Amino acid sequence: MAQKPINALILVCTLSPSPKASSSGLLARQVAAEFEEYQVHSEILRIADFDVKPGVLKDMGGGDQWPGIRQKLLAADILVLATPIWVGHPSSLAQRVLERLDAELSQTDEQGRPILFDKVGVVAVVGNEDGAHHVIAELGQGLADVGFTLPAQGSTYWVGQAMHTTDYQDLDQTPQVTANATQIATRNAAHLARLLKVQPFPAP
Repeated sequence: MAQKPINALILVCTLSPSPKASSSGLLARQVAAEFEEYQVHSEILRIADFDVKPGVLKDMGGGDQWPGIRQKLLAADILVLATPIWVGHPSSLAQRVLERLDAELSQTDEQGRPILFDKVGVVAVVGNEDGAHHVIAELGQGLADVGFTLPAQGSTYWVGQAMHTTDYQDLDQTPQVTANATQIATRNAAHLARLLKVQPFPAP
């Protein structure tokens, strides 16, 4: 039986705009490549390349480019937030994405369900200090609050030694534990997204 088509939107929340190299961008590309193994097509967007205004509305006006990203998000089955760790927290751009998603709490579909129900959320984190679990917890909670469903072990991460300067993109090869986490997260996300397509959450 042919699998239902699934697509993912990966938002890279590095503070560096393109074309500057990014460890978060590298992990995002690895997530996208792994998704392909499960017949999930991904689109990767780097938030720093867009004028995403601060705020909690769907459209903040004044050239705000979030509405275009939002349309892609609403069309996707899976959302991946990829972020570096800065001072022990997700990047400010990752936080801004969560703040913009807050607008969706008041949006419902024709059945009266929150508009982000039946979508799956995944988190990918890189950093040079400890704190990946904390960052995953922050972003995962935010995604769940606005309606995303998190798959089992639905995150992947890498952190380097504390007080050192090696970036993920500087490694000669991907650590096996990170590769395994990426595989599990993408496999479970694809599986969950397909289940929710067949049997969505009930209407109130």
